Amino acid sequence: MIGSDVFREDALRSKCIIVTGGGRGIGEAISRMSAAAGARVAVVARSADEVNSVAQAIEAAGGTALGLTADVSDTESVRKMCAEVEQTWGQIDAVVNNAGINPGPALGTPDAVDTAVVSDLLDINLTGAFRTIEAAAPLLMDSEGTIINVASVGGLVGLPRQHPYVASKHGMIGITRSMAIDLAPQVRVNAVAPGYVATQLTEPLQNDAHLQASILDRTPLGRFAEPAEIAAPVVFLASDAAAYMTGSILSIDGGWTAR
Repeated sequence: MIGSDVFREDALRSKCIIVTGGGRGIGEAISRMSAAAGARVAVVARSADEVNSVAQAIEAAGGTALGLTADVSDTESVRKMCAEVEQTWGQIDAVVNNAGINPGPALGTPDAVDTAVVSDLLDINLTGAFRTIEAAAPLLMDSEGTIINVASVGGLVGLPRQHPYVASKHGMIGITRSMAIDLAPQVRVNAVAPGYVATQLTEPLQNDAHLQASILDRTPLGRFAEPAEIAAPVVFLASDAAAYMTGSILSIDGGWTAR
């Protein structure tokens, strides 16, 4: 079982990390594991109940956290969030762009897709990362910090009936590589590309026997990932252990893209 004991207690000591989409699922696991590794964590999402719950759990476990509501589709909301982190802790050392949505196969075929849904998806999944990076960039430059983008196997290969989501995650990988060039040497930029993870978002897939069987058959390790198994590589990328990594994409997919 993957847990906080994977890392030295001081792996992220003195670092301040923003985790968007941090209120549940992968984002919650990243927030908790970052705090367990010594970071001060700004847990960010649209739901006040979710971010406060995660922040309180971190504090109860002896960590340091701040629950903040922000909408990555709103520029002013993101700037206000980054300003509050700066006011509270005086620095930003890492940004984890994890906020995202995925309507899944309901997006339909290209001739039937709802363009309003596509617009919203791209605005949150891709443009939201741009907004967050833009707002945090001055402090990241000062701290010689790092950006970790949470992409997907859908950013590396095609997925049926999910073309807008796939486009957003291919874009996330593209900005990771380009920003790694433009922001070097002060800021490192990397990404993780998870496969299917057992979260609330994937419950419909896990509860559909046919879809689940198809996914597991395509995954050499034969199971969905646990959120902590995605969080651990993110914490690694945020730490000094990854000091010579930038522009890298870590596939955490149970072997999905090995086929």
